[in-house]
Parts: sequence; structure tokens; C-alpha cells
Amino acid sequence: MELITAIAVAATGLIVTGLLGFLLIPALHRLKYGQTILDIGPAWHKGKQGTPTMGGIMFIIGSAIAFGIGLFMLWKYDLISFQGAGELNFFKGISGFIMAFLFAFVGFLDDYIKVRKRRNEGLTANQKIIFQLMVISAYFTAQVMAGDTSTSIAIPFLGQLDLWYFYYVIMGLGILYLVNAVNLTDGLDGLCSSVSVIYCAAFAVICSMVGLLELSVLGVAVAGSCVGFLIWNFHPAKIFMGDTGSMFLGGIVCALGIGARVEVLMVIAAAVYIWEALTVLIQMTYFKATNGKRLFKMTPIHHSFELSGWREIKIVFLFSVLAAIAGAVAILLVNSL
Repeated sequence: MELITAIAVAATGLIVTGLLGFLLIPALHRLKYGQTILDIGPAWHKGKQGTPTMGGIMFIIGSAIAFGIGLFMLWKYDLISFQGAGELNFFKGISGFIMAFLFAFVGFLDDYIKVRKRRNEGLTANQKIIFQLMVISAYFTAQVMAGDTSTSIAIPFLGQLDLWYFYYVIMGLGILYLVNAVNLTDGLDGLCSSVSVIYCAAFAVICSMVGLLELSVLGVAVAGSCVGFLIWNFHPAKIFMGDTGSMFLGGIVCALGIGARVEVLMVIAAAVYIWEALTVLIQMTYFKATNGKRLFKMTPIHHSFELSGWREIKIVFLFSVLAAIAGAVAILLVNSL
């Protein structure tokens, strides 16, 4: 029955998101909610100027509907309970989605300012961080109030490591990093969508293996919805997800990993996102230390591949393969926790 539920949830997310493209893309064109392309990026990206943004709304709606249907099916077939530990597991699924939705709202504000002001910068970096920290604080507060007070992390082959109250600081910074790392990965047609399909699918398996079907259904719902979005977002993209979508996906990445209490596996499976953001930090540090020299042609690193002559489709394929390898390694390590 779990397999039937997974298929139904993935199909719902895919179909709803795919169909929403027929409504949202023309609407965004009429509103002139097009993406403004930075002058510092690859010159050929200027051809994407005006492509509708905020497309993340499509898979957020698709994920919400698919997730709701999945929870109903799990309840109908007595696969989940709303008593005892089952109540906490259900809360983890709901609170994880709400956290991702709140991150999406921050992204929406950023996108809205960009399209209204006809510029590439929306919220300032400090404003984003403040809003994101508020969401992170609310998420952890809700977890503690719901009874999840553990401050330990599971390390493969080594067992539990109690971080005490430092857990919330470390994980909070981790969420902040990952949400923005996913945002940075959204730089090529279909890149963030493809990597996110693989991450969410891998974590759907992981969450099922550790007995958290609510989070597993959430992973399947988002994976299916991202596939539906790829119908419109694959090169050449007819719509971009915008910060609305990328921050939502960043929230989902963290909700699945931290909600399932497999934080180390989350870091492993999120290797592509982490690598993308790390190249930006390395480039900035090297630039300042060497008075203007660059270690990479351009960051995030996918742009370096572009400037080396790689086509977007080839880069997306490579990064997707790397994401699949990282996800497979994370799955293989579940039984070592």
C-alpha cells in the first residue's frame, strides 16, 4: 500500500503542477512579471530577459495538494497514527511544510520587489537573513513545544553525539546555509528542479526506512511536483521558479533531513547544493585575499562550466548524476546510524 500511495502522490504533484503552467505562465506574462538578468552573468543569459519568474508557486500548490492526499491515504489505510509518537511524526511533516512555505514567502517578497522595481535585487542580504532566522527560530520552537527535545545527531558507524544546546545553533546555521545554497543552485534552466527531484526522492526512501511515512510522503509530493515543473522549466525554460520556489525547496531539503533526525545524511545527499554555495564563499575569500584575483571563472560553479563551453543541458545532466550518487550514498548509510 505504501507503493500505491507513493505513486498516487507523485502523480498528483506532477499533474497538478504541470497543468498549472497553462494558467500561471500566461498570467505572469500579462502582469509582466519577467526575470531581470544580471549584467555580470554569462552574456548569452540576456536572451532569457523577461522570462516569467515566481514559477515556484506552481510546485508549491502541487506539493500541498499531493501532500494532503498522501496523508489522507496513509490515515485511511492505518499506516499512520495521531496518537503518541504518531502525533509527533505527523507534526514533523506539517511543520516541515509550513517552514518551507514561510521560506517561500520570503522568496516571494524578494521576487515581487524585483519585478515591480524592474531590477535584479529585491530584499537586501540582511533583510533576507533576518526573515530566514525568524522562520528557523519559529520552526525549532515549534519542535520543542511539540515534544521533540533531543539535541543529539546520529553519525554513521559512530552512534549518537549530543550537542546540547549547541544543536540549535549549528542546525540553525545549517538551515540558513542550505536554504541559500539551494537558491544559488537555481541558475540554469532545470538545474535546481532536477537536483531537487533527486534529493527529495532519495529522502523519501530514507524517511520510509526510518519509519517516518509522513515525511516520506512529503518528499514524494515535492519530487513529483518538481517533475511537473520541469515540463516548463527544462531548457529552454518557459518559466523560472524564482526565489519563491528555490527557498521553498531549500526549506523542504532541511525539513526532510532535520525532521527525520538524519542530519549527517542530509549533508551528504545535499552535496551538490553545498558545493555550489561553497564555491561562492571560496571565490569571495580568494578574491579579497589576492586583491581581485579569481580562483574560478565564475561562481556559482555551474557558471564556470558554462564559460568553459558546456551546454546547459550537459551541466544539468552532470549535476543530476552527482546528486544521484550523493543520494544513493546517503541511502546506503541509513542502516549504519
